[in-house]
Amino acid sequence: MGRFNTSLAGGFILVGFSDWPRLELILSIFISIFYTLTLLGNTTIIVLSQLDPRLHTPMYFFLCHLSFLDLCYTTSIVPQLLINLHGHNRTISYGGCVAQLFLFLGLASTESVLLVVMAFDRYAAVCRPLHYTTIMHPVLCLSLAIASWVGGFMNSVIQTGLMMTMPLCGRQLNHFFCEMPVLLKLACEDTGGTEAKMFVARVVILIFPVTLILGSYVHIGRAVLKSKSLAGCRKALGTCGSHLVVVSLFYGAGIYTYLQPQGSYSESKGKFVALFYTIITPMLNPLIYTLRNKDVKGVLKKILGGGRDSE
Repeated sequence: MGRFNTSLAGGFILVGFSDWPRLELILSIFISIFYTLTLLGNTTIIVLSQLDPRLHTPMYFFLCHLSFLDLCYTTSIVPQLLINLHGHNRTISYGGCVAQLFLFLGLASTESVLLVVMAFDRYAAVCRPLHYTTIMHPVLCLSLAIASWVGGFMNSVIQTGLMMTMPLCGRQLNHFFCEMPVLLKLACEDTGGTEAKMFVARVVILIFPVTLILGSYVHIGRAVLKSKSLAGCRKALGTCGSHLVVVSLFYGAGIYTYLQPQGSYSESKGKFVALFYTIITPMLNPLIYTLRNKDVKGVLKKILGGGRDSE
């Protein structure tokens, strides 16, 4: 028996999808494709937002942060997963496991806070249109972005620190990366008090943001219903609808994984759910935000068309 921070040469063994050997090659191909699309899509949003002045707005400022988060978020998992799928090396050192857990929790928590900030931006745009530029001042936007990153990684410091105090038995993790619920399965002493503190931290970073987002969209819905401008309603529903889709995908998977009772957590199901929010969601976010967005599509057409404005 050793504590989480004990430096043992063996580290952990990531079982991954080795129980389904025929599935590993298929998963490897699809994950490589999805990862490439994630890199291209999110990088494109960041580059376009920097190149065209029309996208120098609070909405795209926060969208750039979301895209950068998704790039880091998926990159913290996928390379290790692809190595695991090829069967070359299924081990990860204790230090590597701590680092992966810390980065994953930090980036995911930051995204959770950032989605609240983006909901506030949409609230200000729809419900306070005449004061929008005054409210969403560049200094406030920068402060909110910094607060998202600091708040997210503070949550990661707390949860990773609590995890490292737990005595763990065994080296085998039935997952493809070091995720909290799977590590908790290795606890070999009664850690109810520590787990309760970690659960409270997860509630704060998941349920509290969802409540704020839903509250903001109640106000947005009322404002849209009162609006007499059909074009304004369509634009508001387009941008807010995209944000709500992203919110549903992110928080739905997060709540399912991190807020269900530890005893009912299924490691096999957890692996496939984790594929969804570590691989698929980061790939879908650029598509969700750009397919119905005339501004981004216009800038992209302008650049691809050699500088001709599409409008």
